[in-house]
Amino acid sequence: MKKVYIYSDGSSLGNPGAGGWGTVLKYKNTVKEICGGKKNTTNNQMELQGAIEGLKLLKEPCEVEIISDSKYVVQGINEWLKNWIKNNWKTASKKPVKNVQLWQEYDKISQPHKIKAIWVKGHAGHEENERCDELARNEAENFK
Repeated sequence: MKKVYIYSDGSSLGNPGAGGWGTVLKYKNTVKEICGGKKNTTNNQMELQGAIEGLKLLKEPCEVEIISDSKYVVQGINEWLKNWIKNNWKTASKKPVKNVQLWQEYDKISQPHKIKAIWVKGHAGHEENERCDELARNEAENFK
């Protein structure tokens, strides 16, 4: 099984507001950068969208590390998702999961892969995270 690294970040100018996501995918010596955005979105939505878009590029089942400065995305993937599904997309406090459509899309697209999410501190000089942040901010500016 191939090991792939997906670095991802999201940005929102206002929350909600114009937003963007940036993703860097690495496999061995190959690096691919992708980005996108929306006119009216939230930071968390863009953080999650970046991870989803990275997974969409994979053409076969892979071992994947998703590296993000978003605790929302990392905890959602590693800790919360299984219970949300088990509880019919309700949180531990019985409230509807926020951004449920995105989480359902993530769940569907993540199925063939073995995924672990890793948190990194944002704006701390992590090369790929800084690049994703730059891509995401540029996209958000484009939708402003």
